[in-house]
Amino acid sequence: MKDNSDLTPQRLRHVLGHFATGLTVITATTKAGPAGFTCQSFASLSLEPALVSFSPSRASSTWPVLRQSRPVHVNILPAELQHLAAQFARSGADKFAGVDYTLSPLGNPVLDHALAWVDCELHQEHDGGDHTIVVAAVHALSARSGAEPLLFYKGEYAGVESSAGALVS
Repeated sequence: MKDNSDLTPQRLRHVLGHFATGLTVITATTKAGPAGFTCQSFASLSLEPALVSFSPSRASSTWPVLRQSRPVHVNILPAELQHLAAQFARSGADKFAGVDYTLSPLGNPVLDHALAWVDCELHQEHDGGDHTIVVAAVHALSARSGAEPLLFYKGEYAGVESSAGALVS
């Protein structure tokens, strides 16, 4: 049997950080007002039925508040909104300070200039170690053209090459 002593959280973060992910802000309208958090573990899960998944940290103080609202909203961030990824990742601050948004069909905050958005209803939750795996049923969605995605790669924000060949960051 192989020795797995090198499977430390630091090593896992380093090696798995070589997989680029997009960045999202999960939002909802709660009794206390709009709330949200940055989430990089988001994926399309199923086309029939239409399902997505995301995985908030078990240490998140925002996810339990959003969970109670039931409908949630996924804002997929473009490179131009990198500052919002950092803003919504902070704890204890007014994350919506200075943030422009409208309301989605389910009444959740849609961040202005989001690359795409997905309005969904919580479907299932599963244990995912130090995270919760959330499966959500899609009810409405939209995307805009002309913007590049915000990526997270090797622990840093990253961009992609546009069709003109310039690095977007």
